[in-house]
Amino acid sequence: MTDEPFETSEEIHHDRREHGGMPLRPDDDELARRTEQERVAAGVDDYDPDDVPPATDAPAPDDVTDTEEYREEEAEIKRQEEEGELYPLTDRHPFPPSHYDKS
Repeated sequence: MTDEPFETSEEIHHDRREHGGMPLRPDDDELARRTEQERVAAGVDDYDPDDVPPATDAPAPDDVTDTEEYREEEAEIKRQEEEGELYPLTDRHPFPPSHYDKS
């Protein structure tokens, strides 16, 4: 039977040159990693952020207005304005159009 409150898959090798108590130079990174594992195991945190793989999606462009999709949408809005399909909301036209002529 182990003294650990939960099972660990790693073996801890103590430095036999140090006494059995607190090490002279604690490893802060190791302590933070084990603390996060314990928080996940106890249900305090949903997951360990260090276990999440990096995102694989391409980063978003810095300037969205510099994309082909933006230029196409801008041209469509301009066309709708010129043909009277798109207009500002006024007292005469309090609602946007319910349909657009796509012919």
